[in-house]
Amino acid sequence: MSDKDISFATEDRPHKPVLLREVLEALAPQDGEIMVDGTFGAGGYSRAILDSAKCELYGIDRDPSAVATGQKLEAEYDGRFHMVEGCFGDMGRLIPAAGPDQVDGIVLDIGVSSMQLDQADRGFSFREDGPLDMRMSMSGPTAADFVNTAEEEDIANVIYRYGEERASRKVARKIIEMRAEEPFTTTSQLARAVRSVVRKSKDGIDPATRTFQALRIYVNDELGELERAMDAAETLLKPGGRLVVVTFHSLEDRLVKTFMKARSGDPKKMSRRLPGEPEVATPTFTTLTRKAVTGQKDEIRANPRARSAKLRAVARNDQPANKQGGRA
Repeated sequence: MSDKDISFATEDRPHKPVLLREVLEALAPQDGEIMVDGTFGAGGYSRAILDSAKCELYGIDRDPSAVATGQKLEAEYDGRFHMVEGCFGDMGRLIPAAGPDQVDGIVLDIGVSSMQLDQADRGFSFREDGPLDMRMSMSGPTAADFVNTAEEEDIANVIYRYGEERASRKVARKIIEMRAEEPFTTTSQLARAVRSVVRKSKDGIDPATRTFQALRIYVNDELGELERAMDAAETLLKPGGRLVVVTFHSLEDRLVKTFMKARSGDPKKMSRRLPGEPEVATPTFTTLTRKAVTGQKDEIRANPRARSAKLRAVARNDQPANKQGGRA
């Protein structure tokens, strides 16, 4: 597929899959192969993969609206696309249950989709007022449930850990004060609380951004999902199979970088350890990207979301999976 064949959006498909050229290059789908789009979303990657080769693809998503989109897509690709409902962290169980025991490629696009952000009633964004929900699966405790019932210290820790918000304790204290008068039910309530104690940054980013990010990650266990998915990929991928992960902030990228470095280290260097140090597992992957791949200038101009995107990729070798990896 050439660059001119890749469009970032159309009138009937407003979603803009980030780093699409780079994803296709790293994933390198071939005719007859089996691929997994672990974070289906609006289906941007899935369509591009299916259009680039006569392969078979399994899309995974826990968002009911994304699942509905995927089910419509199944008819378009004559049996080559299969929609699987569930969390991508469970792919080690979901994919074999749906069909294949092993696959040739897995792509993950971590975080909230633009489609979810644009739906005010999902509560992911403070751009428009909506219920303080943030659940991708539409089940389980909401963000409102957490901020209305959690201890002040727990709220502060979540906001600091997942949002890297330096003023996390001030935000938590303000939440406790405001919920004593009236429970939090909307995104605008929470955004006002945060803005009252956090200064606007020099780069113009809204003061509520980091707190909303933290709550979304916590409510959906996004980092846990990512860790489980990468472990599962070690078992699911055939020798030569590719794992491609796109992230949008440092917490996610740090996890991906650490995993890929640990699982694709130089065996000679890994064997050099001091007496008494634990033995390091044999590498199970080969590095495909020496450093994070970022968006090209034309894409960043067309899609500002691409500015923070980073892609890392590895290929599975023929070593057995590590004991801590594999299926859930």
